Amino acid sequence: MATELVHIGFGNVIAVNRAIAFLSINQQPIKRLVRESREKGWLIDATHGRKAKAAILFDTGHIVLAAVTAETIAHRLATSFEPTEGKVEP
Repeated sequence: MATELVHIGFGNVIAVNRAIAFLSINQQPIKRLVRESREKGWLIDATHGRKAKAAILFDTGHIVLAAVTAETIAHRLATSFEPTEGKVEP
């Protein structure tokens, strides 16, 4: 199985096959989960100083913060898996 990567902003990419969930950071339970992950050292901040808009949970227990919304990441993921029928590879 090949590793699929998706861009999450500022030149950062994640391995989609290891991601469990793309969550909006606006809910209090998610904020609590991020705080606990930061205390344990399992948080990866990929926002480059911007406001975090999405939290990505991985099967390893790590959480990645992204400056783009969960919907944007899901859209990028959906468009990366579109069939290439009719496209000619050079």
